[in-house]
Amino acid sequence: MKKQNIIITVLSMFICSTTLSAESGAVDFLRSTGKIYSVIAVIVVVLIGIGYFLYKIDNKLTKLENQINNEQ
Repeated sequence: MKKQNIIITVLSMFICSTTLSAESGAVDFLRSTGKIYSVIAVIVVVLIGIGYFLYKIDNKLTKLENQINNEQ
């Protein structure tokens, strides 16, 4: 299972890096118009939201696992 996660992570990083390098013209345009900060802010908010969502799911799963272990 860990090997799959590592492979998926490496592939994702490769795809992101090639996409960003191919879109450098778009990044330059956004930087020149000052909208790059808006894009970065949206990305940060989305990543924080995903992190919070995963944190809440982890807490709920931990509580359920504890309930199951206490019943046995």
